[in-house]
Amino acid sequence: MEGHEEVRTGWSRWDSLWPFLLFYCNFLKGVFLLRIAVVDGQGGGIGKHITARLRQELPPEVEILALGTNAAATVAMIKAGANEGATGERAIIYNAPRVEAITGSLAIILADAMLGELTPAMAAAIAASPARKFLLPINRSGVEVIGVTPEPLPHLIEALVNRVKFFYQEGGDKDV
Repeated sequence: MEGHEEVRTGWSRWDSLWPFLLFYCNFLKGVFLLRIAVVDGQGGGIGKHITARLRQELPPEVEILALGTNAAATVAMIKAGANEGATGERAIIYNAPRVEAITGSLAIILADAMLGELTPAMAAAIAASPARKFLLPINRSGVEVIGVTPEPLPHLIEALVNRVKFFYQEGGDKDV
């Protein structure tokens, strides 16, 4: 079009900096706001239990983001106490680098896990995220983690919640 100029705001290049800026501003105020993504698929049962326990154990200012591979999983986690929820590949890819911690089963970093619901792009985004990952060693994807003793799911979730709680208390230190 003649006479039409494209308007650029410049915000797109700053999109990846906003989580850091928010963290830094809160750090200066002496406040550590933690955003935790709980990722699950299928019916959302594991994510629902993780979300419920995190909500019970962490202060209300900790934000829990439910990221489901499908709507049923997202809804289950929101009902369990997540602040927000998003569904699908694009939502997981977008939000994975924008949180301080990611929780779920080991399957969330394995391509085509959860009967194919977790796409290779989702697994790559979660694995590449700078967020600290707290993963349950559940052997449903044909991967066995050597050195991990089998425990009932409630015990694993309790251990996960304790680690996330410690991570929060330490101010989000990546080396906890």
